[in-house]
Amino acid sequence: MASHARKNAARRQESLTGVNRRAALQDIRNTLPPTPQARTAARVPRSEASATVVPGELIALVQDFVRWGQRHLDDAVRAAHQHIERPGDWHRLVLYALTDALAYNFLLIGTLAAYLQEQGLDADLLRRHLQSPDPDRYVSQEALDLLAGLMGRPVPEGQREPTWQFVGRQIAECGVQRDGEERRLTRE
Repeated sequence: MASHARKNAARRQESLTGVNRRAALQDIRNTLPPTPQARTAARVPRSEASATVVPGELIALVQDFVRWGQRHLDDAVRAAHQHIERPGDWHRLVLYALTDALAYNFLLIGTLAAYLQEQGLDADLLRRHLQSPDPDRYVSQEALDLLAGLMGRPVPEGQREPTWQFVGRQIAECGVQRDGEERRLTRE
């Protein structure tokens, strides 16, 4: 019953404003600023790129980041309920948790977009998938480092391994057995 009331209210609002929730959300997506120093991932040589199957490392990444993001969203809900009497704590804790979840989402999206760029996915198709006017909007150096770690790419000689490359390597090692069978990540 409540969902019908919400839908009816949404229809009334749409008739008043002429914009539905989906279109309003797209307006927000379009106004998101691009990632500072956005990059385009370089195409990977065909021997390394396998477009026939989604690599298990990417599945492990999605599982890991969604779990961490969900943990932060759950923290936001918990803080919203627990600190109702203390507005200072309420807004601080809710915003900390929400921005942490947002950071995980941005990095996850950027890493997946970088992978698709490496695979040679058409930029217009990537724009549609990202629902963004810019195919590089989420691709940052951190996303490229994370992807390098996931795919097991070596660190250039004489350089330190970037943090996100290490994280990607750990996700790949914990989340995917070498025989291609997935297992649940146990890192908590």
